[in-house]
Amino acid sequence: MKFEDLKLVGTLLRAVSGEGYTVPTPIQEGAIPHALAGKDVLGVAQTGTGKTAAFVLPTLQRLSATPAPARRVRCLVLTPTRELATQVGDSFATYGRFLPLRHTVVFGGVGQNPQVQAIRGGVEIIVATPGRLLDLINQKLLSLAHVEVFVLDEADRMLDMGFLPDVRRIIGALPKQHRQTLFFSATMPPEITQLSSTILSNPVRVEVTPVSSTADTVEQRLYLVDNEDKRELLVHLLQKPEISRALVFTRTKHGADRVVKELARASIPAEAIHGNKSQNARERALNGFRDGGLRVLVATDIAARGIDVEGISHVINFDLPNIPEQYVHRIGRTGRAGAAGIALSFCDAEERSYLRDIERTIRRSVPVIQSQPYHSARAQNASPNTPPPKQGQRGGRGQGKGRPQQRGGGAQRSPGKGAGTSSASPSKSAPKSFSTARSRAPRRPTAKWS
Repeated sequence: MKFEDLKLVGTLLRAVSGEGYTVPTPIQEGAIPHALAGKDVLGVAQTGTGKTAAFVLPTLQRLSATPAPARRVRCLVLTPTRELATQVGDSFATYGRFLPLRHTVVFGGVGQNPQVQAIRGGVEIIVATPGRLLDLINQKLLSLAHVEVFVLDEADRMLDMGFLPDVRRIIGALPKQHRQTLFFSATMPPEITQLSSTILSNPVRVEVTPVSSTADTVEQRLYLVDNEDKRELLVHLLQKPEISRALVFTRTKHGADRVVKELARASIPAEAIHGNKSQNARERALNGFRDGGLRVLVATDIAARGIDVEGISHVINFDLPNIPEQYVHRIGRTGRAGAAGIALSFCDAEERSYLRDIERTIRRSVPVIQSQPYHSARAQNASPNTPPPKQGQRGGRGQGKGRPQQRGGGAQRSPGKGAGTSSASPSKSAPKSFSTARSRAPRRPTAKWS
């Protein structure tokens, strides 16, 4: 099937073709026809499958086919993080560049005046995170009374971040009649299943992969290592030029900062991105990682679904996540859109229970790399029932479910960017010490679906 077979209008086909795409991904092929027909859609798809275009394209076609007499908010897209909101906004700009529709992105962390001015100037589409959107609604600066299309993106991440109460309040402000709802989630835990049943009307379910499965394009490897040796192992791996662009995940914000400092001592430049970083610092780190000036980015799970960067060759789980679905989200940053990628996970003795839960969730065992200089017999022999680290020890078991900082901007028309991946494998030997290494510049990225 080609995009021409999906009955998209010529202006959208021209925009899609301009991005170099001719064949839709499975989620696009499954969801777009039903969305164009005005049906509610429940899409279950991992990150990197092209699901953003699966709701952006039909929404643009619907709104352009029936112009409103005045500019007013006709579509609301709700996302969990400001980075993801920005990327969705870029997609509306990219695929809607030949249409007269206007959009804006709304999130916290910056002053609200530019956002309010954009809304007052007239926009049909708002992409928002829950916190700032509710602030504007409560100040009566924004009305959702005319919303025709509501998109809830990354619904399970909303649950993880504690946003479901805010989401329900926002849904209460939407019209109950004549509204199309497009609901997307990488996983379907019970709370998300219940939410979908309350807001969707006779939905068409489009599921392109089993719930909580990992992409076949990602090669997974496990390193059993003592906690005190994790930083040495990370430096050992990053000294190999095969890792052209690495995204490293830690469980806590302080852990991310510590990893960056240790890498700096080994002359490996890296930046951290997490909720405690200022908006300028987060954007600077992401832009450097995106344009190839920064080879290593260290992130927490807050940023897991907001990072859409081309050419990530490796995802490294410095700490295993305590929520098994997070593992799927993390390694989904590589091996995207059919490209190959590698996921390397470090596991110490206290994390064996996390590993057990992850392998049960993905329904496969992660192969152990034995021939590495920091292999831990203690971690290998530990029982999967070993109690995990307690709250407050080694950074705790998570970052909590508080609302992260959010930010936003004005009405936008500029095109966005995509991403792709490349593959490499780590070397198997190195001295057990920090040593100086220079990073090799990453290859130029290729286009991908967001």
